Amino acid sequence: MGDRKYFGTDGIRGRANTYPMTAEVALRVGLAAGKLFRTGDDRRHLVVIGKDTRLSGYTIEPALVAGFASVGMDVRTFGPVPTPGVAMLTRSMRADLGVMISASHNDYADNGIKLFGPDGYKLSDEIELKIEALMDDGLDQGLAPSNRLGRVKRIDDAQARYIEIAKQAFPKRLTLQGLRIAVDCANGAGYKVAPTTLFELGAELFPVGVNPNGTNINAECGSTHPATLVEAVKRYRADIGIALDGDADRLIICDEKGQVVDGDQIMALVGLDWAKRGLLTGGGVVATVMSNLGLERRLKAEGLTLERTKVGDRYVMERMREGGFNIGGEQSGHIILHDHATTGDGLMAALQVLAVLVDSGKPMSELARQFDPVPQRLENVRYTAGKPLESDTVKTAIAEAEATLNGQGRLLVRPSGTEKLIRVMAEGDDAALVKRVVGEVAAAVKAAG
Repeated sequence: MGDRKYFGTDGIRGRANTYPMTAEVALRVGLAAGKLFRTGDDRRHLVVIGKDTRLSGYTIEPALVAGFASVGMDVRTFGPVPTPGVAMLTRSMRADLGVMISASHNDYADNGIKLFGPDGYKLSDEIELKIEALMDDGLDQGLAPSNRLGRVKRIDDAQARYIEIAKQAFPKRLTLQGLRIAVDCANGAGYKVAPTTLFELGAELFPVGVNPNGTNINAECGSTHPATLVEAVKRYRADIGIALDGDADRLIICDEKGQVVDGDQIMALVGLDWAKRGLLTGGGVVATVMSNLGLERRLKAEGLTLERTKVGDRYVMERMREGGFNIGGEQSGHIILHDHATTGDGLMAALQVLAVLVDSGKPMSELARQFDPVPQRLENVRYTAGKPLESDTVKTAIAEAEATLNGQGRLLVRPSGTEKLIRVMAEGDDAALVKRVVGEVAAAVKAAG
């Protein structure tokens, strides 16, 4: 894979109004992606665009629109809608391309651009590299003739469409009536659709983080700041708390006692429930190398596998499609339910947890711990030069650490995808041993880098 100039592990992302997250780069994305997805035939081509609630969305959206329209693509803008909603509506409106303007769980000063193909899946690395190549063209190249320019419309019912699709994912035989739910929408893209969906399914609702002002997205709220949700659950005596992130593609849950439940426990809860009902496909669950060993053991005890991929929800999705799995996700709360969505969806995942909760008749605190997590330790080591992972001393340290753990745990050493960091993670039943192993490998990496 060549060097990527704009695209990172999840689209293009950066500080808003500074390179590469400027209106000019957004214009180039529109021009390049528009040219690539405008096939030779004579039909009209369509791109749909959603965004979260960041102030900078007002500069990026019009620039993208101008780029797409100049190469002859029709545009439909949705306004604020979750990332999975854009993926879903790209497919259901037969668009050639879907775009989400968001920097997910980052603070408001950042923004990003994510692209989805006509099938609703994130674009492959190959296609992203083709778009990058076209982005460096002159701004006057490949434009449509004046009678073939794209037309642009705002779609006012995009949120309503997403709500209806989300409600279909909740089992018909159940209702949320009598349930007190606190939901924290991070002042982000889900601020209307999530509370409306839960309310229409019958819940008594206590929403927080639903007053976006352009700069308060993810600000001390949402899935990356669970304290706000915990406080709301206690204040409103809720039966369960749900927190989304800024673009609503991930969630964390909190039980009625205020204990936080991560993505690993959510995958175990829903996966084991689906397995019991004969709904689980692929014979297991797909997660990343960061997921806890406890999850793997719990699934194994039920005769199910845990398949691991590298970090990033798109890699989880690729493996799910290859192996026919319908549940996958990340410890951070990206949960992909392939029966219902083509990408991580916080609201869809919440609805599956609520279905198990309602069906079991138990309090959430009894369902929250599907397994005891194995002690896990992560250390990030900064380095300045070279490739520390290729040094012999580091290789030796890793081999020794693996011998020490000897099947009683696992070690993971990987470079960060976004900065000059080596992440050293180990887990095992003996917390002291895990700490020692991580310390030794981290020291070797420091010495080498």
